[in-house]
Amino acid sequence: MHLPALLMLLGLLLSATALAESREDGLDPQRQAELETLLYQDCGSCHGMTLRGGLGPALPRDRMEGFSVEALAHIIQYGIPGSAMPGWKSLLSDEEARWLAEHLRTDNRLETLQQD
Repeated sequence: MHLPALLMLLGLLLSATALAESREDGLDPQRQAELETLLYQDCGSCHGMTLRGGLGPALPRDRMEGFSVEALAHIIQYGIPGSAMPGWKSLLSDEEARWLAEHLRTDNRLETLQQD
């Protein structure tokens, strides 16, 4: 095989590997935006559009930091029996539930309910 063809093949293999790794590391930006909209619209119908509470409790970042990503993802996927919190497993993958859980803990627009 000629050197240029070998280099091109190597480049394609490295690109495919990088793409596969980026897919494993997270959701694409479009899906992340859709999940953020879901959080503030659909979840917001109970937790408040700004997550300050309503039928469901407030979800400020400082409160969410008290839960592990795994615990929050489990609540998102399976709900809370005996409460109004439904499970979303039929609509969200495990990866998407984990992304939402991580978002609530780190990128949540509502930092705290405490007033300065």
